[in-house]
Amino acid sequence: MPSIDIRRPHRLSSTEAHAVIDHVAARMREKFQVATQWQSDSTLTFQRSGISGKIAIAADEVRVSAELGMLFSPLKGMIEQEIRRKLDEHFS
Repeated sequence: MPSIDIRRPHRLSSTEAHAVIDHVAARMREKFQVATQWQSDSTLTFQRSGISGKIAIAADEVRVSAELGMLFSPLKGMIEQEIRRKLDEHFS
């Protein structure tokens, strides 16, 4: 299975970063019908048929990792580009 692993540095407080990820998760649920759940104060998991992953918040970095199933494999480049764009938008 193809995977995605993207890291972005940030300078937000833990509370601010958590709020940004909450906002991103709401958009993911709305746009892609993914289920999201906080596993801890710093890790949000997401899943739907054909994709699963997590968004982890560290003190100075956000990391998005995902595994794509066969359905989403051809879209890997487009998905990565969109993730990078959103991270740049919220964490630059």
